[in-house]
Amino acid sequence: MIEQVYLIPLLPLIGFVVLGLFGKRIGNEKLLGMIGASTVGAGFLIALSIFFGMTGMQPEERSHVVRLFTWIHAGDFTADLAYRVDQLSILFTMIITGIGFLIHVYSIGYMHGDKSFFRFFAYLNLFVFMMLNLVLANNFLVTFLGWEGVGLASYLLIGFWYDQKFEGTNITWTGDAAKKAFIVNRIGDFGMLIAMFIAYQYTGSLDYDKLQTAVVGGLIPAHIITYMGLAIFLGCTGKSAQIPLGVWLPDAMAGPTPVSALIHAATMVTSGIFLIARTNVVFASSHTTLAVVTGVGICTAFFAATVGIAQNDIKKVLAYSTVSQLGFMFIALGVGAFWVGVFHVMTHAFFKALLFLGAGSVIHGMHHEQDIMKMGGLKKHMKITHLTFFIGTLAIAGIPGLSGFFSKDEILWKAFSSGSPVLWGVGVAAAFCTAFYMFRMFYLTFHGEERFDHHHVHPHESPLSMTFPLMVLAVFSIIGGYFGIPHAVGALLGHAPNLLEHWLEPVFADADKILNHSHAAHVEPIEYGLMVTSTVIAIIGIFLARSLYRNYGKASTEPTAKLGGLHALLSKKYLVDELYQAVFVNTFYTLSNSFLWKIFDVKGIDGVVNGTAQLIGGTAERLRRIQTGVAQNYAVMMMAGIVAVLGYMVFVR
Repeated sequence: MIEQVYLIPLLPLIGFVVLGLFGKRIGNEKLLGMIGASTVGAGFLIALSIFFGMTGMQPEERSHVVRLFTWIHAGDFTADLAYRVDQLSILFTMIITGIGFLIHVYSIGYMHGDKSFFRFFAYLNLFVFMMLNLVLANNFLVTFLGWEGVGLASYLLIGFWYDQKFEGTNITWTGDAAKKAFIVNRIGDFGMLIAMFIAYQYTGSLDYDKLQTAVVGGLIPAHIITYMGLAIFLGCTGKSAQIPLGVWLPDAMAGPTPVSALIHAATMVTSGIFLIARTNVVFASSHTTLAVVTGVGICTAFFAATVGIAQNDIKKVLAYSTVSQLGFMFIALGVGAFWVGVFHVMTHAFFKALLFLGAGSVIHGMHHEQDIMKMGGLKKHMKITHLTFFIGTLAIAGIPGLSGFFSKDEILWKAFSSGSPVLWGVGVAAAFCTAFYMFRMFYLTFHGEERFDHHHVHPHESPLSMTFPLMVLAVFSIIGGYFGIPHAVGALLGHAPNLLEHWLEPVFADADKILNHSHAAHVEPIEYGLMVTSTVIAIIGIFLARSLYRNYGKASTEPTAKLGGLHALLSKKYLVDELYQAVFVNTFYTLSNSFLWKIFDVKGIDGVVNGTAQLIGGTAERLRRIQTGVAQNYAVMMMAGIVAVLGYMVFVR
């Protein structure tokens, strides 16, 4: 069955072609939705069958390379279109296709009546196809195909409603938000290209196997490994929205809500975590690179968590939440706990997809209203959405028993045990902010006084095509964490095994050897104290939000506004967009307009081209005057030529 892995990305590609070419003729929304969803759903079933087939193999037998054909052969360079099926890639494949299928089903109801319904599903299928290429790739080149492909697909999806206005910093139209995401990601992609050049320079190949062998075997100098790791990480800061390239993600909320769920839950934004996990030996071999990853991760987690406190757009709150949670994932990677970072990818995929789709259900029921200050009291109108959203909010807050608790607590423990209590402390502060702003949003949306216009807005529950994915994701937001029970929690549950860590162990074996990590089930008593402390702090954040916002009414004053200038700074996202606009955008625009265009282009390039043409034209004009049409002139010139030739022959030679 493993040899049939190519069918998983092929099916969404076929769906993209069929929907793109014939979607308008098909017309029927249900049929179009079924085509789009079934291609991804069938891919999930194939991935699931491969996964169960792999569970019956020995750990060392679970890694397979399926070569389809030689893509490029030039001189000594060869690159195959090949897929790697191992514990890491099949896990990401199941997440992408499973969550992707639910989002496709949800989109059938959410996008009902849209004039470009078929085009939306074509773009969704294209996105899934590219993302699957990214995680299944056996070499950097196929990864880069998917890497750039998801950039293209996200551009198309974020700007899907390109003719609509969008209220964002320095953003006027949804198309501008799409361009912002596309351009910022290209900056990160430059780092990815540099890493590929380094890999080929020192290994003669772009295959991950050969890179890993070269790094483990000491064939690449230590400083070169550091440069390569930093270059890869630059690409990851773009795709996974970390400092300094994370400014695109909040504005990506301009796209339809299913797009936000697809991009920000389990797919595009986690591609950076996947790439570091895939090249884990590169990062494990450079303490400098790991330190940079950790530093950027904790700064991003805290920065985004504080900004989320002052946001009123329901989707932007979730966007900054995503940025913060991605920061937690990078903290885990930075301290060398690669499996923990992947674990949080999985649990985050469940509860964040649930929250985004829940937000979409609210927006759908509120006739496209997104301001939580204009909601309130929706609990009685949208009971299923309310309950599932509550479960997702508990999960992301890290309440014990739900999926987010297991992965978040393990990240904090790994941060502390790495020898950095400060790292743990900042992480807990970010977790407190997360619990506070998520329940602030929850209470402002579903509780308190109804603050919307009853004459124009009539809240209602969403159709089954939208609520069914919510219920499925709510279940996994509860049980998803039990696949990776940390050893400390497992000891309390009768030594319950950590299935995910055991599953991923062979993938990170070389990196663990380099870092001297042990997978022995060793539990330190202090871990329980830290676990209780972080949980209590999160609960304090929840009850603080409850006390401030549960009974919020039309005449109420925003409690966080009492923070004064700090609240204004947080609501404007620390003025990062304005800073980038002034320092980078305006500077480069002025440079391009004043020098590159008017001087370098017009006077330089155009001056050389036009000057050459004028020189040739002037010379031709003067030579043309020799042709007078008078025979006597030609005779004189002939005689002069003869005399010149004879003079040369006699006197020179």
